[in-house]
Amino acid sequence: MIKVLLAEDQGMMRGALALLLGLEEDIEVVAQVGAGDEIVPAAIEARPDVALLDIELPGRSGLDAAAELRTRCPGCRVLILTTFGRPGYLRRAMEAGAAGFLVKDGPVEELAAAIRRVLAGETVIDPALAAAALSAGPNPLTAREADVLGAAVDGATVADIAAGVHLSESTVRNYLSSAIGKTGTRNRMEAARAARRQGWL
Repeated sequence: MIKVLLAEDQGMMRGALALLLGLEEDIEVVAQVGAGDEIVPAAIEARPDVALLDIELPGRSGLDAAAELRTRCPGCRVLILTTFGRPGYLRRAMEAGAAGFLVKDGPVEELAAAIRRVLAGETVIDPALAAAALSAGPNPLTAREADVLGAAVDGATVADIAAGVHLSESTVRNYLSSAIGKTGTRNRMEAARAARRQGWL
């Protein structure tokens, strides 16, 4: 049996996925979590073969959890399943060590096949998303620019951002200015929206 951990914050979707995967003769869902910070502890306890992770989860993103799973549970393969097929997310998932990336609008048979394939050592990526990621190019933002821009998403002031990321206000302004230039936008709110759309944040 292929043991699967399922991380999905919407209870109905999580239950439906578990039920559908449970109908497969060779797949058993051994753990279900609704928050990102529950993934690694659940994986350590259940020892799944494959972790099926959403990206946008409360507590912690699936991408951050994927990176930690690589070191804490090296025998567990990660398959990202998300509503948001953004090129930047795909790149970040691969950098975090994910073995696959699918969007949620595909058939369940495709998901079950992907679980089997990643366990066999293959990399499984939604073809349309792979093409979009190649055409989008790499993330132009540095890690610090992304941190500052991420902190600006909710309309925080420069002073708030500076306190949150432990930088001076002038340094924050420089990073914001650079991020605005790299995203080709007019202000930090547009830059944050553009970066989110691409999956860079």
